[in-house]
Amino acid sequence: MKVGYVRVSDHEQTLNLQVDALTLAGCDAIYGDHGVSGCTVRRKGLDEVLTALQSGDTLVVWKLDRLGRSTVHLLLLLDELRKRGIAFVAVTQGIDTTTAIGRMVYGQLALFAEFEREQICERTRAGMAAAKRRGVHVGRPRKLTRAQVTEASRRIRAEEISVAHVAYDYDVSPSTLRRELAKAAG
Repeated sequence: MKVGYVRVSDHEQTLNLQVDALTLAGCDAIYGDHGVSGCTVRRKGLDEVLTALQSGDTLVVWKLDRLGRSTVHLLLLLDELRKRGIAFVAVTQGIDTTTAIGRMVYGQLALFAEFEREQICERTRAGMAAAKRRGVHVGRPRKLTRAQVTEASRRIRAEEISVAHVAYDYDVSPSTLRRELAKAAG
């Protein structure tokens, strides 16, 4: 099944040109967003078309920029379609993954998407490492403060009460308290 997607960013604009082109391209259904910027990642019409598409279908757009303005978002979206077994056609730009040359162009776009994902991961890891070097906690918020861990350790030793009892007092699981005590001791 060929499924079309149209978008204009201004309420003054009309979707007619795109709808006519997608109808001529043989689309069985056409979804759209009217007056929505391509920079907006979450769009009602786009979400609906992505939900409706199934493996073996073809997503058809008038131009690539109708799908999205952000290169990263666009590349990731195209990669998601490829993984789901959905073909892609950009009518005015000659991108058609049902043809050999279209698959080549699409393959290049997928490579860029993979490269961008790797770049994002590297930047994230570098940012986390820099934060850790500055002493910033990275990850989930801690359940216990350092003062609470110190106090829990003192109570367990001085009052000879169980880890489970102290954990209950701090509203955490005994395993969480044991882990925090081990970190503090380590």
